[in-house]
Amino acid sequence: MQRLRILSYNIHKGFSGNIRKYTLGQMRDQIRKIHPDLIFLQEVHGHHSGHQKNIRKWPDGSQFEFLAENLWPHFTYGKNAIYTKGHHGNAILSKFPILYWENIDISENRFEKRGLLHTIIQISKKHPPLHAVCTHLGLFENDRKKQLDQLSHRIKKIVPNNDLLVVAGDFNDWRGKASVPLIKRTGLKEAFMECHGRYAKTFPAFFPFLTLDRIYFRGFDVLSAHCLSEPPWDSLSDHAPLNVELRVQLKNEI
Repeated sequence: MQRLRILSYNIHKGFSGNIRKYTLGQMRDQIRKIHPDLIFLQEVHGHHSGHQKNIRKWPDGSQFEFLAENLWPHFTYGKNAIYTKGHHGNAILSKFPILYWENIDISENRFEKRGLLHTIIQISKKHPPLHAVCTHLGLFENDRKKQLDQLSHRIKKIVPNNDLLVVAGDFNDWRGKASVPLIKRTGLKEAFMECHGRYAKTFPAFFPFLTLDRIYFRGFDVLSAHCLSEPPWDSLSDHAPLNVELRVQLKNEI
């Protein structure tokens, strides 16, 4: 049965938690040591002309292309926040071919631009397609509730029950209310909760106590779930990443 290694990471636009240090190069080195099959990124720059001029070793292209180079040949990017000097959003990096992708605007106020990056990936010819959804929900609970409604509605409308599904990202869900609607409406399970009976504490990275980041799944069994909060991860971004290994369930073997 096929296994998938998945990383979800809010990279804070390539800066440390206090925004004093540019850490994208170190992030890339550490991610490559783990060598996941799929990477769900939040707060990733597609372009920033100011940083490109002023910060040494800023990539010539996008941050997600810099991270993906040579190891993850397939990637998608959802541009959410657009400003004078550039834009940022969510990205998915994949070792497997991407069949389709779409970025859906789920912004609920003009100050927070949010999106759902929905990508369909063919992980193997003997398995159903994998629907990979990367998201970064809002800071306000009422906004998150509406965004979860949109996410649930899209899953029920677009994702066949027999297809594989992973939804990962920064849910800003410190009160632990996101899972109930997702489980009831879509049948998703949360990886850290399944392994450890609790959500991962991911924020702030240097002393995590808020449970903001999640990896939900359907059609898999979870084999392991780790929060990478030890050095050097604790000083690279304001979030600690989640690292999960999933195995395709027997019923999805063809």
